Amino acid sequence: SKSISSGFLSTQTPDKLKIKGYFMLTYKAPLRDIKFLRNEMLDYQAHYKTLDNGAAADPESVDMILEGFADFAENILAPLYQPADAEGCTFKDGEVTTPTGFKEAYQQFVEGGWQAISYPEKFGGMNLPMSLNLIKSEMMGTANWPWAMYPGLTTGSINTILQYGDDEQKSVYLPKLISGEWSGTMCLTEAQCGTDLNQMKTRAVPNADGSYAITGSKIFISAGEHDLTENIIHIVLARLPDAPAGTKGISLFIVPKFLPNADGEADKRNAVVCGSIEHKMGITSSATCVINFDGATGFLIGEANKGLKAMFTYMNTARIGTGIQGLAHIELSFQNSLPYAKERRSMRALSGVKEPNQPADAIIHHADVRRMLLTQKAFAEGARSMIYHTARYADKLAEAVAKGDETAIKKWDDKMGFFTPILKGFLTELGIEAAKHGQQIYGGHGYIKESGMELIARDARIATLYEGTTGVQALDLLGRKVLLHGGGKAIRDYTAGIMKWCGEYALDKEMRKYIWVLTKLCAEWNMLTARLLLTARKDRDIVSAASDDFLMYSGYVMMAYHWARMAAVSFDKIKNGGGQPKEFYIAKTQTAEFYFEKILPRSSAHAESMTVPSETMMQMDIDHFAFLD
Repeated sequence: SKSISSGFLSTQTPDKLKIKGYFMLTYKAPLRDIKFLRNEMLDYQAHYKTLDNGAAADPESVDMILEGFADFAENILAPLYQPADAEGCTFKDGEVTTPTGFKEAYQQFVEGGWQAISYPEKFGGMNLPMSLNLIKSEMMGTANWPWAMYPGLTTGSINTILQYGDDEQKSVYLPKLISGEWSGTMCLTEAQCGTDLNQMKTRAVPNADGSYAITGSKIFISAGEHDLTENIIHIVLARLPDAPAGTKGISLFIVPKFLPNADGEADKRNAVVCGSIEHKMGITSSATCVINFDGATGFLIGEANKGLKAMFTYMNTARIGTGIQGLAHIELSFQNSLPYAKERRSMRALSGVKEPNQPADAIIHHADVRRMLLTQKAFAEGARSMIYHTARYADKLAEAVAKGDETAIKKWDDKMGFFTPILKGFLTELGIEAAKHGQQIYGGHGYIKESGMELIARDARIATLYEGTTGVQALDLLGRKVLLHGGGKAIRDYTAGIMKWCGEYALDKEMRKYIWVLTKLCAEWNMLTARLLLTARKDRDIVSAASDDFLMYSGYVMMAYHWARMAAVSFDKIKNGGGQPKEFYIAKTQTAEFYFEKILPRSSAHAESMTVPSETMMQMDIDHFAFLD
C-alpha cells in the first residue's frame, strides 16, 4: 500500500473508505435496479417461458444466483481492483504472473461454477439463459474490470466453438472452458493491421495428420498469457496457402497453449510463446500480450476461408461485453462520486445555507454537482436497460445455436447486430464522460491515485478502442447495418416498435411529454436516415463523415426510449402500488425528466452535424493541415 498525503486524509471524506492506504473504491451490486428491469419493465419471466432452458430460471433461483455472485463481486473482486492496478502484471521468459490475489479469486470463481451458468449441461454447464451470464458479467466487470477480462475472453471462445466447432472439438475443449479450468482468447490483430484484415499475414499450412502449422504474430491479445489456468485456448485468424485474397481468404483455428492428450488433459507444449506484454495507460492488471506462433499446431474451426463469419460470433460477444464495460465504469464512478459529494463540504449553496452546523455545505447541494451526479445516474440506469433488452436476443441466439437452427441463428444474430455497435460505441463513450464527472466531483483528489477516480478514467479509455474504435462501430452501424442492409430498414423497424409503444400511452397525462418527444424523434431519425441514404449516392464520403454523429444520435434516442419505459412503469407503481419502496419509483421519474430535459437535447446537435456535406472534412489538402516551418 501507498502512503497518503496528509492533505488527502481529510476529515471531509468518510473514514470507512480508508483501507490499506487507499481511499478504497467500493462497489455494491445494484440488485434493486437489476430486479426492476428483470421483473417490472422487461418481464424476464414471461421471456424465459419462451425458452427451452427458461424453466429453471424462476425468480427465486435467479435471485439466489445473483445475490451469490454479488457477494463474490463485492467482497472478493472489488478489494483487489486498486492494489492490482498498482502492482500490475509481471512478464519474465515468456511467462506472465498476475497481481496478488488474482489467482485465488479465480480459483473461487471456478469452484463456484460461475463460468458455467449459461452453457449446455452436456458440457458441464447449468443450462440457464445467456442473459444471466451477461448480468453476472456486469457485476464482475464493475467490481474489477481487468480481472473480469480473463474469464470474459473465454466466453467468446466458448460461443465460437459451440456454434462452429465439430463434435470432437466440442467434446475436447468445451468442458474445460466451461468449467473455467482452461481459458480462451481471440487472436485477430497484427502489427500492420487491426480492423483492416485484408492485410493479415499469419499463415496456416496443412499437416499430414489434418492439423495445421500456424505461423505469425498477433498483438494486443487480452489474457493471452497468465497464471490463472493450466491451459489457454487461442482462437486464431490465419490464411491457408491457396486462400483467396482479402477477407474472403481468412480461416479460423483453435490453437492450444498445451495440446490436449487422448484423455482431454493439457499435455505437450505447443509452439505458442508470449513475446511481451504491453505497458498501458490502464487495465494494467490485465495482461495484454504479443503472441508468437512458430509452426504451432492448430485445428480448423468451421469452413476454410470462412473464418471471418465465425469470428463475428466472437466479436458480437465481445462487443456486448465492451458495452457492459461502458456501464461498469459509469456505475462505479457514480457509486463512488455520490458518497463523496454527500461528505465533501465547500462554500454555501446559492439557495441558502443547508447545513448550518457545518463550516460549509456538502457539495451535493450545488446544482452543478447534481448535474454531474444525475448524468452518471441517468447513464448507468439507461445503459443497463439497453443492455438487458439486448440480452433477451442473446438468449434467443444461444437457443438457436443449441438447436443448430441456421434460420433462427441468422434472425437473432441480425437483431443483435443492430444493437451491438450502439452498445459498444455509444455506451463506452458515456463511460469516459461519467469517469470525467467523477474526477470533477472529487476535484483535485480525483487526480490522485489513492482516490481511485483516476483509475476509472484510465481504464474506461480502452473500452472505446478495442473490438473496434468508436469510429469503426459508427461506420458499421450507419454504413453496414442501416444503409447497406435494407436501405434504412433497421431504423424503420426499430422506430415502428417505439411508435407502437407510444400509442399505448398517448392519453396518459403523466407520459404525454415523453410520448410527444419520442414521436418527433422517430420521425426525425427516419428522415435523417433517408437523407443520408440519398446523399450517399453522390457523396460516398458522407457515410464516414456522418457516422459518428449518427451513432451518438441513435444512442441518445434509444436511451430516451428506455427512460420513457422506465418512467411509465414507475408512474404506474406510484399510482397503483405493488412495488417498494415508493421513493425508488419517484427517483426513476425524476431521473427520466432530467434525461429528457438536460441530456436528450444533445441529439439535436448531432442531427444538425450529420447532414453537413463531407466536403467540409475532405476539402483541405493533406499538406495544409499544419504549417510548422
